[in-house]
Amino acid sequence: MIRIALDGFGSDKAPEPEVMGAVAAVESNKDLEITITGDETVLKSTVQKNNYNGSRIKIVHAPERITMDDSPSAIVRNKKNSSMRVAYELVKKNEADAIISAGNSGASLAIAMFVFKRIKGIDRPAIATIMPAVGGYTVLIDAGANVDVKPYHLAEFAIMGSEYASFMKGIDNPKVGLLSNGEEASKGNDLTREAFAIIKNTDLNFYGYVEGREVFNGKVDVVVCDGFTGNVILKAAETLAETIFNLLREEINKSFTAKCGFFMARKSLKKFKKLVDHNEYGGAPLLGVNGAAFIAHGGANAKALTSAILVAKHFVEKGIILNISNKIESNAKNIIG
Repeated sequence: MIRIALDGFGSDKAPEPEVMGAVAAVESNKDLEITITGDETVLKSTVQKNNYNGSRIKIVHAPERITMDDSPSAIVRNKKNSSMRVAYELVKKNEADAIISAGNSGASLAIAMFVFKRIKGIDRPAIATIMPAVGGYTVLIDAGANVDVKPYHLAEFAIMGSEYASFMKGIDNPKVGLLSNGEEASKGNDLTREAFAIIKNTDLNFYGYVEGREVFNGKVDVVVCDGFTGNVILKAAETLAETIFNLLREEINKSFTAKCGFFMARKSLKKFKKLVDHNEYGGAPLLGVNGAAFIAHGGANAKALTSAILVAKHFVEKGIILNISNKIESNAKNIIG
């Protein structure tokens, strides 16, 4: 039985998406147990409203809620009874195997660092997110945890991203690229050039420099960058996907011919929408902390949280944290800062 701790008051529309996502997950997986943290009265009412009467969804009372305005450092000191903190503590106490929250990502990072600590040999944990690409998807790391980094941090990200891509894509030796402004050796800046030299000396399947288009064209399995750049790419990609569908909808409604064309192509368009919809991928793992932690989108719906729960379940089953620890240890002499 895999046990998931779910922050019941993380998403923008909490707790409805969290509860609906949890119900769908346990109903489709008999070896899954979920503990939802938050206001006990509200959560019980929401569970009952969703017609779940089983024993594999539990509730742990947590009276405080973290908001987007809360300072991460203040949260660690002052909101020990928040739904997010209590969920993390369940994993630390071995009452859950992984934690998922759609709340303040900065707070999640701060609490994870404080409660779980870091994997030995990791200086900076990073967020790994799935980006749609030709032939499947690409792992982008870091997607927002670290704005300022040093070259050896990017090497750590490369190792963690490689292990996560291996897990997600089912491949033994993922191809890793370092994001730059060109593929030539003369491109980049001091940060990328130094990071290139470090990553090249690891045992990774290192492709070398890649440009922004390689995030989406499937040339590599992992794209490594600092968190500032990664978060810009992530937000731009999400907005672009929404914009494409809004523009397409406007064009379709302009004429009868366009509507007929849409009818003929609707199956293909639905497949495309599924590919670029972040709700399909659920949550992004915070790699580098000594515990399984997943950060979901604040606007996550029930489908997204179900997806996050199932990814977290498989993440635990495959022992990804131990794999990362072993990989970091085997490359330690090459990435010491």
